[in-house]
Amino acid sequence: MPNIKLTNVTKRWGKYYAVDNLNLDIEDNSFITLLGPSGCGKTTTLRMIAGLETPTTGRITIGDKVVFDSEQGINMPPNKRRVGFLFQNYALWPNMTVYDNIAFGLSNVKEELPTYNFSYKNTMKLIEILSNPKEVIKHIEECRDKNNKIDLNKVLLKLIDTYSISTLTAKTLFSYNLHEVKATQDAANQITNDLTKKADEIRASYKAKGQELNEECAVVDRGKVIKTIRNLSKEEIDLSVRRVARIVKIGMFMDRYPAELSGGQQQRVAIARTLAPEPTVLFMDEPLSNLDAKLRLEMRYELQRLHVETGSTFVYVTHDQMEAMTLATKICLINNGILQQYAAPLDVYNKPNNLFVADFVGNPSVNFIEAKGKQQEDGSIALSILDGINATFKPSAAINLRKWFEHRNTVEDEEIEVRQKSLQDKRYVEKGNKDEAFKYHIAKVNYDEFDMQEDKVITDENFVIAVRPECVSITESGDVEGIIYGAMPTGMESTVKIRVGEFLLTGVIFGNVLYQIGTTVHIDITSDNITLYDQKSGKYIVSGSIQIM
Repeated sequence: MPNIKLTNVTKRWGKYYAVDNLNLDIEDNSFITLLGPSGCGKTTTLRMIAGLETPTTGRITIGDKVVFDSEQGINMPPNKRRVGFLFQNYALWPNMTVYDNIAFGLSNVKEELPTYNFSYKNTMKLIEILSNPKEVIKHIEECRDKNNKIDLNKVLLKLIDTYSISTLTAKTLFSYNLHEVKATQDAANQITNDLTKKADEIRASYKAKGQELNEECAVVDRGKVIKTIRNLSKEEIDLSVRRVARIVKIGMFMDRYPAELSGGQQQRVAIARTLAPEPTVLFMDEPLSNLDAKLRLEMRYELQRLHVETGSTFVYVTHDQMEAMTLATKICLINNGILQQYAAPLDVYNKPNNLFVADFVGNPSVNFIEAKGKQQEDGSIALSILDGINATFKPSAAINLRKWFEHRNTVEDEEIEVRQKSLQDKRYVEKGNKDEAFKYHIAKVNYDEFDMQEDKVITDENFVIAVRPECVSITESGDVEGIIYGAMPTGMESTVKIRVGEFLLTGVIFGNVLYQIGTTVHIDITSDNITLYDQKSGKYIVSGSIQIM
């Protein structure tokens, strides 16, 4: 499967930038989730890769093919990109059976394909199966009903799934009635002899024309497989339909109509229809949002399994961070059209690039604590937090804050210079949806939404500490005293709000414990993954641990 590469891709409508200069490298066989709030540009990004939306500028490649290039005027249509698209709406034809819904797109395929002799192909497959007739009989006998009669539909499905054959071949195999013949091996040998004779005759007919049939049963002339522009045969369509039905486990529903299926079953049909043409990349735009919570969880497991079994590259749009965390090999987090972080799920969770990422990923939300302090000679940072509590932040890796701030200032100056040059370009359009500094939320008992970073003088001594709820522990010897402000037990854990002065900290306490509101407790912040951010730029500085003095 191919890599996908986006280079300086921008999409705008007038002055509104849906996607702003996006650079992305999606690796072969990866499962990428495009995550972000509504309107951030994730679906637009997906549609541009698929060819359903035309970028304003930039370049997109899928494998070794350039599918879009604004400079060269290349814009390959969606049907030439060999991609599959799974929508939020299942979009199944209500008047078609499951089988016909899956097969519908295949009947329109017309491209250069090898020339096969399907009679020879099926004959050779039958010879292979009949080498063990007792196994065939065993499968047929397993399909008897309570009246000891053989259920033909079950038999055909069993043979199709066991031997990966078409419906036609399964019917031919059953027609030999091996289960009714006592001398099983002798009967199978006679049938095999007849089939071998037939195969020899087919091969001889091609040899007379100076051609031959290779191991895949394709017609070969002078060492080259003969290819023609053609539609898929009924045999090929049936094999494809049965193949994807096995993958998503809907073989028993092939004769039903969509109205006779549950929501989860309909979604499986939609997935099968998308997989049938064997796309190199599978795009999914919030495909599970119409399902209930329990079914959504089950389908996540199915999508993980599908990704492994198909070997395809999956690109998945969602605003649900839980889906992104559990499904992805990498998360692409976007806000206001700009890439915020592109990394493995646990890296995004444990080491967020900035305050927006730290706030967006994680449930319950991260605790933000404003701090003021200076770096000490030993590399630690002396801080004042929560209205006067003294603490020491110990970085897990060596960090020189003075050099970090110098680098931050240099990068900001370079960005300003690039923007000034852009303004001089007559083709440049000023961005209407301006990029604003993320306004992080400090949880307080009496919270005023207008009291957010306004009229504050921010210096290089101002920081923000991000503490995940699971890092807040209630212990008898905790260094900080607090009061239980709220508690939500869920069985194996409890989510609690702890009041420290006028501030509220959220903690996830593991264990079946009931906390009473108003109870005085002591807390510790215990983790090496506490993250420190520059309050001015909102950027990540370093991870470490914090010790209350």
